[in-house]
Amino acid sequence: MMRQRPAAGLLLAVSVAAAAAMRPASAAPVPAAAAPHYGFVTQIRLAGDGGWDYLSIDAASRRLYVAHGDHVDVVDIDHNTFVGRIDDTQGVHGVAIAHPVGRGYASDGQPSQASIIDLDTLATIARVATGDGPDAIVYEPGRNEVYTFNGRGHSATVFDAQGGNVVATIALPGRPEFAVADAASGRVYDNIEDKNLIVAIDVRSHAIVDQWPIAPGESASGIDIDAAHHRLFVGCHNQRMLMIDAGNGRVIASVPIGRGVDASAFDPGTQLAFSSTGEGTVTIAHEDSPEKLSVVQTLQTQPGARTMALDPSTHNIYLATADLAPAPAGSASGRPTIVPGSFRILVYGPPSTP
Repeated sequence: MMRQRPAAGLLLAVSVAAAAAMRPASAAPVPAAAAPHYGFVTQIRLAGDGGWDYLSIDAASRRLYVAHGDHVDVVDIDHNTFVGRIDDTQGVHGVAIAHPVGRGYASDGQPSQASIIDLDTLATIARVATGDGPDAIVYEPGRNEVYTFNGRGHSATVFDAQGGNVVATIALPGRPEFAVADAASGRVYDNIEDKNLIVAIDVRSHAIVDQWPIAPGESASGIDIDAAHHRLFVGCHNQRMLMIDAGNGRVIASVPIGRGVDASAFDPGTQLAFSSTGEGTVTIAHEDSPEKLSVVQTLQTQPGARTMALDPSTHNIYLATADLAPAPAGSASGRPTIVPGSFRILVYGPPSTP
């Protein structure tokens, strides 16, 4: 999601043989699916009329971080209340959390830097220069490092989570989208949106060790992982969700999703995978086994609700959106504008949600 998208984009809106040997396709089946019937829980109004991008859940601290224009909103997800903001994160795309050092990290797209944040005070304590246009950002706990994926620079910047020292710059084969870290395999997986690829980066060498085509998927955006079964879930702009073997890149399953996909999420507690789209739907699919993926619900949300985060404790999902108005007369871009005061977080959950 290279994009802190202003109003127009808001609407539609990380050896193969050895790895395969370590991750047999005969992994134990997961429980059979039951229709989740996710429904609306509540909405959380937030101030500010700028664009937005990634949402991040800190399940341990019960907080939601929302990239919102020039700042990050922080929400208490037990009480659904605004609790603070991280300022001066121009063109922010996302936030990564590192509990071992009590820090958060924001990818500030406009100045091409990452902000290092004290999680207790929400104060910015340092900044790290990155490649051009940092977008996705992930924390890799195995080596206590942070990766920014730089959309304009076609690169990844890796820095030490403790001190912020840059330890590597990785050239990528195209424009990166979102990424996910897998501590068990020692890899970070990233979508290369304009090349229809996934790259696998070894966290010890900081080198790309595999590149896999994603056909029949095209222009991938969101990605998440079922670490127990070594399966990646990828949302693609040709309206497909893919389930991919994280050891050898084999595309195992493909199911239909809506238009304008952005985020993906996987819930290990329910074995459900989610793809959120700008048209106002979330496709929910169940991993029936490591070889089978089935759609169990198409959840109607609201137009523009393309970015999403999942709380594995409650199984709730959180999506951001706002109302859009026609472009002002004479506007050069012709883009719709955000209706002032309409920015909000939508919360949906399973029937057991209080």
